[in-house]
Amino acid sequence: MKTVQEMAFSFNKNILASHTGGQLSSDGGLTLCVELMAKFQFTNLADNLLKFNDHRQYCRHSNSSILMQLVLQIIAGYNTDSAATSLVAEPLFKLLLDKPALASQATISRFWQRIDSAGVDAFQTLNQALIDQARLLTNQTTTIIDIDSTHSDTYGNQEATDYNAHYGSEGYHPLLAIDNDGNLMKAILRPGNAYTSTDIKAFLEPLLKHYQDQLPETDILVRGDSGFATPAVYDTCEADDVFYIIRLKRNKRLHNLAEEFVQISDTTEWHETETHYYSATYQATSWPKPRQVYVKSTRVAGELIFSHEFIVTNLTNLTAEAAFELYHKRGQMENYIKEAKEGFFFDKTDSSTFTANAARMMVSVLAYNIINFMKQIALPKTETGLRVSTLRIRLFKVAARVVFTGRRIQLRLSSHHVYHRLFYQVLQRIQAIK
Repeated sequence: MKTVQEMAFSFNKNILASHTGGQLSSDGGLTLCVELMAKFQFTNLADNLLKFNDHRQYCRHSNSSILMQLVLQIIAGYNTDSAATSLVAEPLFKLLLDKPALASQATISRFWQRIDSAGVDAFQTLNQALIDQARLLTNQTTTIIDIDSTHSDTYGNQEATDYNAHYGSEGYHPLLAIDNDGNLMKAILRPGNAYTSTDIKAFLEPLLKHYQDQLPETDILVRGDSGFATPAVYDTCEADDVFYIIRLKRNKRLHNLAEEFVQISDTTEWHETETHYYSATYQATSWPKPRQVYVKSTRVAGELIFSHEFIVTNLTNLTAEAAFELYHKRGQMENYIKEAKEGFFFDKTDSSTFTANAARMMVSVLAYNIINFMKQIALPKTETGLRVSTLRIRLFKVAARVVFTGRRIQLRLSSHHVYHRLFYQVLQRIQAIK
Protein backbone atom coordinates (compact mmCIF):
# COMPACT_ATOMS: atom_id res chain seq x y z
CA MET A 1 0.00 0.00 0.00
CA LYS A 2 1.28 3.46 -0.84
CA THR A 3 2.08 5.74 2.08
CA VAL A 4 2.81 9.44 2.45
CA GLN A 5 6.48 8.54 2.90
CA GLU A 6 6.69 6.84 -0.48
CA MET A 7 4.58 7.83 -3.45
CA ALA A 8 4.77 6.94 -7.14
CA PHE A 9 4.21 9.50 -9.87
CA SER A 10 1.47 9.06 -12.43
CA PHE A 11 3.68 10.11 -15.34
CA ASN A 12 6.18 7.33 -14.49
CA LYS A 13 5.24 4.61 -12.01
CA ASN A 14 8.90 3.58 -11.64
CA ILE A 15 9.75 6.87 -9.89
CA LEU A 16 9.13 6.75 -6.15
CA ALA A 17 9.32 9.85 -3.95
CA SER A 18 10.15 9.77 -0.26
CA HIS A 19 11.69 12.22 2.16
CA THR A 20 14.43 9.83 3.19
CA GLY A 21 17.43 11.52 1.60
CA GLY A 22 19.14 12.16 4.91
CA GLN A 23 20.48 15.36 6.41
CA LEU A 24 20.05 17.59 3.37
CA SER A 25 19.41 21.32 3.32
CA SER A 26 17.84 23.38 0.57
CA ASP A 27 19.52 26.61 1.74
CA GLY A 28 23.22 25.91 1.29
CA GLY A 29 23.90 29.38 -0.11
CA LEU A 30 23.00 31.08 3.18
CA THR A 31 26.62 30.46 4.11
CA LEU A 32 27.44 33.51 1.97
CA CYS A 33 25.17 35.67 4.11
CA VAL A 34 26.67 34.42 7.36
CA GLU A 35 30.19 34.97 5.97
CA LEU A 36 29.28 38.58 5.18
CA MET A 37 27.61 39.09 8.57
CA ALA A 38 30.75 37.79 10.26
CA LYS A 39 32.85 40.34 8.36
CA PHE A 40 30.53 43.04 9.67
CA GLN A 41 30.73 41.55 13.20
CA PHE A 42 26.95 41.34 13.27
CA THR A 43 26.68 39.22 16.43
CA ASN A 44 29.10 41.37 18.44
CA LEU A 45 27.32 44.55 17.41
CA ALA A 46 23.95 43.04 18.29
CA ASP A 47 25.21 41.93 21.71
CA ASN A 48 26.60 45.40 22.46
CA LEU A 49 23.88 47.62 20.99
CA LEU A 50 20.54 45.87 21.41
CA LYS A 51 18.46 46.28 24.55
CA PHE A 52 15.78 43.92 25.82
CA ASN A 53 13.54 43.60 28.85
CA ASP A 54 15.07 40.21 29.48
CA HIS A 55 14.47 38.71 32.91
CA ARG A 56 14.99 35.10 31.95
CA GLN A 57 16.82 33.04 34.56
CA TYR A 58 17.69 30.30 32.11
CA CYS A 59 17.67 30.41 28.33
CA ARG A 60 18.87 28.23 25.49
CA HIS A 61 18.79 31.00 22.91
CA SER A 62 20.39 34.42 23.30
CA ASN A 63 18.59 37.44 21.89
CA SER A 64 21.30 38.03 19.27
CA SER A 65 21.08 34.38 18.25
CA ILE A 66 17.31 34.63 17.77
CA LEU A 67 17.78 37.85 15.80
CA MET A 68 20.31 36.21 13.49
CA GLN A 69 17.94 33.27 12.98
CA LEU A 70 15.13 35.65 12.04
CA VAL A 71 17.35 37.55 9.58
CA LEU A 72 18.41 34.29 7.91
CA GLN A 73 14.82 33.06 7.76
CA ILE A 74 13.73 36.27 6.03
CA ILE A 75 16.62 36.14 3.56
CA ALA A 76 15.76 32.52 2.76
CA GLY A 77 12.12 33.49 2.19
CA TYR A 78 10.52 32.01 5.31
CA ASN A 79 8.13 34.80 6.16
CA THR A 80 6.30 33.44 9.21
CA ASP A 81 7.34 32.77 12.80
CA SER A 82 5.84 29.31 12.47
CA ALA A 83 8.53 28.46 9.88
CA ALA A 84 10.91 28.13 12.84
CA THR A 85 9.03 25.04 13.97
CA SER A 86 9.67 23.36 10.61
CA LEU A 87 13.30 24.48 10.64
CA VAL A 88 14.00 23.51 14.25
CA ALA A 89 16.18 20.54 13.22
CA GLU A 90 17.32 21.91 9.82
CA PRO A 91 21.00 20.87 9.59
CA LEU A 92 22.40 23.94 7.86
CA PHE A 93 20.59 26.45 10.07
CA LYS A 94 21.85 24.59 13.14
CA LEU A 95 25.38 24.68 11.72
CA LEU A 96 25.28 28.38 10.81
CA LEU A 97 23.86 29.37 14.19
CA ASP A 98 26.09 26.87 16.03
CA LYS A 99 23.18 25.45 18.01
CA PRO A 100 21.77 21.94 18.55
CA ALA A 101 18.30 23.23 17.62
CA LEU A 102 16.73 26.45 16.42
CA ALA A 103 14.46 28.71 18.44
CA SER A 104 10.84 27.62 18.15
CA GLN A 105 7.83 29.74 17.27
CA ALA A 106 7.01 30.13 20.96
CA THR A 107 10.54 31.35 21.71
CA ILE A 108 10.34 33.86 18.86
CA SER A 109 6.96 35.13 20.10
CA ARG A 110 8.49 35.80 23.52
CA PHE A 111 11.42 37.52 21.78
CA TRP A 112 9.04 40.11 20.25
CA GLN A 113 7.43 40.64 23.65
CA ARG A 114 10.80 41.52 25.23
CA ILE A 115 11.28 44.50 22.93
CA ASP A 116 10.11 47.96 24.03
CA SER A 117 10.38 51.34 22.29
CA ALA A 118 14.01 51.72 23.43
CA GLY A 119 14.73 48.32 21.93
CA VAL A 120 13.27 49.42 18.60
CA ASP A 121 15.55 52.48 18.69
CA ALA A 122 18.48 50.16 19.39
CA PHE A 123 17.67 48.22 16.22
CA GLN A 124 18.07 51.50 14.34
CA THR A 125 21.45 52.06 16.04
CA LEU A 126 22.55 48.59 14.94
CA ASN A 127 21.35 49.25 11.41
CA GLN A 128 23.26 52.53 11.27
CA ALA A 129 26.46 50.86 12.50
CA LEU A 130 26.22 48.29 9.70
CA ILE A 131 25.60 50.97 7.05
CA ASP A 132 28.62 52.94 8.29
CA GLN A 133 30.82 49.90 7.70
CA ALA A 134 29.39 49.36 4.23
CA ARG A 135 30.00 52.99 3.28
CA LEU A 136 33.66 52.68 4.27
CA LEU A 137 34.00 49.65 2.03
CA THR A 138 32.29 51.25 -0.98
CA ASN A 139 34.12 54.61 -0.62
CA GLN A 140 31.03 56.70 -1.25
CA THR A 141 31.76 60.41 -1.68
CA THR A 142 28.18 61.67 -2.01
CA THR A 143 25.15 61.19 0.18
CA ILE A 144 21.64 61.52 -1.20
CA ILE A 145 18.87 60.84 1.32
CA ASP A 146 15.51 60.08 -0.23
CA ILE A 147 12.63 60.37 2.24
CA ASP A 148 9.28 58.76 1.62
CA SER A 149 6.37 57.03 3.32
CA THR A 150 4.56 53.82 2.50
CA HIS A 151 1.71 51.70 3.81
CA SER A 152 1.64 48.46 5.79
CA ASP A 153 -1.74 46.78 5.73
CA THR A 154 -3.19 45.27 8.89
CA TYR A 155 -5.79 42.54 8.99
CA GLY A 156 -7.01 42.78 12.56
CA ASN A 157 -7.37 45.18 15.44
CA GLN A 158 -3.66 45.78 15.96
CA GLU A 159 -2.61 48.60 18.25
CA ALA A 160 -2.44 52.03 16.48
CA THR A 161 -3.82 50.69 13.21
CA ASP A 162 -6.04 53.20 11.47
CA TYR A 163 -7.60 54.05 8.13
CA ASN A 164 -5.41 55.93 5.66
CA ALA A 165 -7.47 57.78 3.07
CA HIS A 166 -4.60 58.05 0.58
CA TYR A 167 -4.10 54.27 0.43
CA GLY A 168 -7.76 53.47 1.09
CA SER A 169 -7.08 50.78 3.69
CA GLU A 170 -6.41 50.08 7.36
CA GLY A 171 -2.83 49.80 8.50
CA TYR A 172 0.32 51.63 9.51
CA HIS A 173 2.12 54.45 7.73
CA PRO A 174 5.93 53.95 8.00
CA LEU A 175 8.43 56.73 7.27
CA LEU A 176 11.66 55.77 5.50
CA ALA A 177 14.99 57.15 4.34
CA ILE A 178 17.03 55.42 1.63
CA ASP A 179 20.44 56.49 0.33
CA ASN A 180 21.74 56.52 -3.24
CA ASP A 181 23.14 52.99 -2.82
CA GLY A 182 19.72 51.63 -1.92
CA ASN A 183 20.58 51.18 1.76
CA LEU A 184 17.54 51.53 4.01
CA MET A 185 19.08 54.15 6.30
CA LYS A 186 16.20 54.58 8.71
CA ALA A 187 12.59 53.53 9.19
CA ILE A 188 9.99 54.30 11.82
CA LEU A 189 6.53 52.84 12.16
CA ARG A 190 3.67 55.31 12.59
CA PRO A 191 -0.09 54.99 13.14
CA GLY A 192 -2.08 54.50 9.97
CA ASN A 193 -3.65 57.96 10.03
CA ALA A 194 -0.34 59.85 10.32
CA TYR A 195 0.22 62.45 7.59
CA THR A 196 3.16 61.92 5.25
CA SER A 197 5.43 64.47 6.96
CA THR A 198 4.37 63.75 10.56
CA ASP A 199 7.45 63.52 12.84
CA ILE A 200 9.75 64.40 9.94
CA LYS A 201 11.93 66.80 11.95
CA ALA A 202 12.55 64.27 14.74
CA PHE A 203 13.20 61.66 12.06
CA LEU A 204 15.56 63.74 9.91
CA GLU A 205 17.62 65.72 12.43
CA PRO A 206 19.52 62.80 14.04
CA LEU A 207 20.16 61.27 10.61
CA LEU A 208 21.67 64.49 9.23
CA LYS A 209 23.74 65.04 12.36
CA HIS A 210 25.13 61.51 12.16
CA TYR A 211 26.28 61.90 8.57
CA GLN A 212 27.69 65.34 9.17
CA ASP A 213 29.76 63.89 12.00
CA GLN A 214 30.80 60.84 9.97
CA LEU A 215 31.34 62.66 6.65
CA PRO A 216 32.11 66.30 7.50
CA GLU A 217 33.51 67.08 4.05
CA THR A 218 30.67 65.49 2.09
CA ASP A 219 27.68 67.34 0.68
CA ILE A 220 24.32 65.87 1.69
CA LEU A 221 21.16 66.19 -0.38
CA VAL A 222 17.64 65.43 0.88
CA ARG A 223 14.94 64.65 -1.69
CA GLY A 224 11.23 64.23 -1.15
CA ASP A 225 7.86 64.46 -2.85
CA SER A 226 5.15 67.02 -2.14
CA GLY A 227 4.12 65.26 1.06
CA PHE A 228 7.31 66.66 2.57
CA ALA A 229 6.80 70.21 1.30
CA THR A 230 6.86 71.67 4.79
CA PRO A 231 9.05 74.23 6.60
CA ALA A 232 10.01 71.45 9.02
CA VAL A 233 12.12 69.94 6.21
CA TYR A 234 13.47 73.19 4.75
CA ASP A 235 14.39 74.69 8.11
CA THR A 236 16.02 71.50 9.36
CA CYS A 237 18.16 71.18 6.24
CA GLU A 238 19.13 74.85 6.18
CA ALA A 239 20.04 74.84 9.87
CA ASP A 240 22.45 71.94 9.20
CA ASP A 241 23.83 73.31 5.89
CA VAL A 242 22.26 70.43 3.99
CA PHE A 243 20.91 70.69 0.46
CA TYR A 244 17.31 69.76 -0.29
CA ILE A 245 15.10 69.40 -3.33
CA ILE A 246 11.38 68.94 -2.63
CA ARG A 247 8.38 68.85 -4.94
CA LEU A 248 5.74 71.49 -4.21
CA LYS A 249 2.00 71.02 -4.37
CA ARG A 250 0.23 73.15 -6.94
CA ASN A 251 -1.65 76.20 -5.70
CA LYS A 252 -3.14 79.30 -7.28
CA ARG A 253 -0.14 81.53 -6.54
CA LEU A 254 2.31 79.05 -8.04
CA HIS A 255 0.05 78.54 -11.05
CA ASN A 256 -0.11 82.28 -11.68
CA LEU A 257 3.66 82.52 -11.28
CA ALA A 258 4.19 79.80 -13.90
CA GLU A 259 1.65 81.32 -16.29
CA GLU A 260 3.69 84.52 -16.41
CA PHE A 261 6.44 82.59 -18.19
CA VAL A 262 4.19 80.94 -20.76
CA GLN A 263 4.55 82.40 -24.23
CA ILE A 264 2.38 81.51 -27.22
CA SER A 265 3.08 82.89 -30.65
CA ASP A 266 1.85 82.46 -34.22
CA THR A 267 4.70 80.01 -34.81
CA THR A 268 3.65 77.61 -32.02
CA GLU A 269 3.58 74.04 -33.30
CA TRP A 270 0.33 72.88 -31.69
CA HIS A 271 0.70 69.31 -32.96
CA GLU A 272 3.93 68.83 -31.00
CA THR A 273 4.51 68.45 -27.25
CA GLU A 274 6.63 71.21 -25.77
CA THR A 275 8.32 71.54 -22.39
CA HIS A 276 9.90 74.63 -20.87
CA TYR A 277 11.85 75.19 -17.67
CA TYR A 278 11.99 78.36 -15.56
CA SER A 279 13.39 79.55 -12.25
CA ALA A 280 11.86 82.05 -9.87
CA THR A 281 11.88 83.27 -6.29
CA TYR A 282 8.81 82.38 -4.27
CA GLN A 283 7.70 82.79 -0.67
CA ALA A 284 4.75 80.87 0.74
CA THR A 285 2.77 82.37 3.60
CA SER A 286 4.28 79.92 6.09
CA TRP A 287 7.85 80.61 4.98
CA PRO A 288 9.96 83.18 6.82
CA LYS A 289 11.89 84.02 3.66
CA PRO A 290 11.78 83.60 -0.14
CA ARG A 291 13.24 80.40 -1.64
CA GLN A 292 14.36 79.23 -5.05
CA VAL A 293 11.61 77.53 -7.05
CA TYR A 294 12.01 75.77 -10.39
CA VAL A 295 9.09 75.37 -12.78
CA LYS A 296 8.51 72.76 -15.47
CA SER A 297 5.73 73.66 -17.92
CA THR A 298 4.47 71.04 -20.34
CA ARG A 299 1.89 71.32 -23.10
CA VAL A 300 0.82 67.97 -24.58
CA ALA A 301 0.48 67.79 -28.36
CA GLY A 302 -2.95 68.94 -29.45
CA GLU A 303 -3.71 70.71 -26.17
CA LEU A 304 -3.91 74.47 -25.59
CA ILE A 305 -3.12 74.64 -21.87
CA PHE A 306 0.18 74.06 -20.08
CA SER A 307 0.43 71.94 -16.94
CA HIS A 308 3.04 72.98 -14.38
CA GLU A 309 5.31 71.19 -11.90
CA PHE A 310 7.22 72.91 -9.11
CA ILE A 311 10.20 72.08 -6.92
CA VAL A 312 11.79 74.11 -4.15
CA THR A 313 15.51 73.84 -3.42
CA ASN A 314 18.51 75.59 -1.96
CA LEU A 315 20.63 74.28 -4.86
CA THR A 316 20.72 77.63 -6.62
CA ASN A 317 23.62 76.80 -8.96
CA LEU A 318 21.56 74.36 -11.07
CA THR A 319 19.59 75.04 -14.19
CA ALA A 320 15.88 74.36 -13.87
CA GLU A 321 16.14 71.38 -16.23
CA ALA A 322 19.04 69.87 -14.24
CA ALA A 323 17.10 70.37 -11.00
CA PHE A 324 14.12 68.42 -12.32
CA GLU A 325 16.37 65.70 -13.69
CA LEU A 326 17.97 65.36 -10.26
CA TYR A 327 14.60 65.28 -8.55
CA HIS A 328 13.09 62.63 -10.81
CA LYS A 329 15.92 60.20 -9.99
CA ARG A 330 14.27 59.70 -6.62
CA GLY A 331 11.79 57.47 -8.44
CA GLN A 332 14.26 54.62 -7.93
CA MET A 333 13.29 54.70 -4.25
CA GLU A 334 9.92 53.19 -5.13
CA ASN A 335 11.71 50.11 -6.45
CA TYR A 336 13.70 49.80 -3.22
CA ILE A 337 10.52 50.02 -1.13
CA LYS A 338 8.84 47.43 -3.33
CA GLU A 339 11.83 45.11 -2.87
CA ALA A 340 11.77 45.59 0.92
CA LYS A 341 8.08 44.68 1.01
CA GLU A 342 7.95 41.82 -1.46
CA GLY A 343 11.38 40.33 -0.81
CA PHE A 344 11.90 40.97 2.91
CA PHE A 345 8.35 41.27 4.28
CA PHE A 346 8.89 44.85 5.49
CA ASP A 347 5.14 45.42 5.76
CA LYS A 348 4.35 42.27 7.74
CA THR A 349 2.22 43.10 10.79
CA ASP A 350 1.60 39.79 12.55
CA SER A 351 1.83 41.06 16.13
CA SER A 352 -0.99 42.65 18.08
CA THR A 353 1.11 45.45 19.61
CA PHE A 354 2.53 48.47 17.83
CA THR A 355 6.03 48.03 19.31
CA ALA A 356 6.31 44.39 18.26
CA ASN A 357 5.31 45.28 14.70
CA ALA A 358 7.90 48.10 14.71
CA ALA A 359 10.51 45.53 15.78
CA ARG A 360 9.43 43.17 12.99
CA MET A 361 9.85 46.00 10.50
CA MET A 362 13.39 46.71 11.74
CA VAL A 363 14.43 43.05 11.47
CA SER A 364 13.26 43.14 7.86
CA VAL A 365 15.33 46.31 7.39
CA LEU A 366 18.42 44.49 8.68
CA ALA A 367 17.82 41.52 6.35
CA TYR A 368 17.26 43.87 3.39
CA ASN A 369 20.49 45.76 4.07
CA ILE A 370 22.59 42.61 4.49
CA ILE A 371 21.64 41.57 0.94
CA ASN A 372 22.07 45.12 -0.35
CA PHE A 373 25.61 45.16 1.10
CA MET A 374 26.28 41.89 -0.70
CA LYS A 375 25.14 43.44 -3.97
CA GLN A 376 27.42 46.46 -3.52
CA ILE A 377 30.50 44.64 -2.27
CA ALA A 378 30.49 41.08 -3.58
CA LEU A 379 28.33 40.75 -6.68
CA PRO A 380 29.65 41.51 -10.18
CA LYS A 381 28.36 44.80 -11.56
CA THR A 382 26.17 42.95 -14.04
CA GLU A 383 24.34 41.26 -11.15
CA THR A 384 23.88 44.16 -8.73
CA GLY A 385 20.37 44.90 -9.98
CA LEU A 386 19.08 41.42 -9.17
CA ARG A 387 16.16 41.14 -6.77
CA VAL A 388 16.42 38.89 -3.74
CA SER A 389 13.91 36.47 -5.32
CA THR A 390 16.44 35.87 -8.11
CA LEU A 391 19.38 35.66 -5.70
CA ARG A 392 17.54 32.99 -3.73
CA ILE A 393 17.29 30.86 -6.87
CA ARG A 394 20.85 31.49 -8.04
CA LEU A 395 22.80 31.59 -4.78
CA PHE A 396 20.86 30.73 -1.64
CA LYS A 397 18.58 27.82 -2.56
CA VAL A 398 21.33 25.28 -3.09
CA ALA A 399 21.04 21.64 -2.04
CA ALA A 400 23.66 20.87 0.59
CA ARG A 401 24.66 18.03 2.88
CA VAL A 402 26.39 18.67 6.20
CA VAL A 403 28.99 15.97 6.88
CA PHE A 404 30.89 15.74 10.17
CA THR A 405 34.30 14.10 9.97
CA GLY A 406 36.98 13.64 12.60
CA ARG A 407 38.55 17.07 12.16
CA ARG A 408 36.27 19.11 9.93
CA ILE A 409 32.71 19.87 9.01
CA GLN A 410 32.14 19.49 5.30
CA LEU A 411 29.39 21.34 3.50
CA ARG A 412 28.84 19.38 0.31
CA LEU A 413 26.87 21.51 -2.13
CA SER A 414 25.08 20.12 -5.15
CA SER A 415 27.42 19.01 -7.93
CA HIS A 416 24.95 20.41 -10.43
CA HIS A 417 24.54 23.89 -8.97
CA VAL A 418 24.11 25.93 -12.16
CA TYR A 419 25.50 29.13 -10.64
CA HIS A 420 28.44 27.62 -8.73
CA ARG A 421 30.95 29.97 -10.38
CA LEU A 422 28.99 32.99 -9.15
CA PHE A 423 28.81 31.40 -5.69
CA TYR A 424 32.59 31.13 -5.36
CA GLN A 425 33.14 34.56 -6.91
CA VAL A 426 30.89 36.10 -4.27
CA LEU A 427 32.54 34.10 -1.50
CA GLN A 428 36.03 35.21 -2.54
CA ARG A 429 34.99 38.87 -2.65
CA ILE A 430 33.46 38.64 0.80
CA GLN A 431 36.57 36.98 2.21
CA ALA A 432 38.69 39.77 0.68
CA ILE A 433 36.99 42.34 2.94
CA LYS A 434 39.47 43.74 5.42
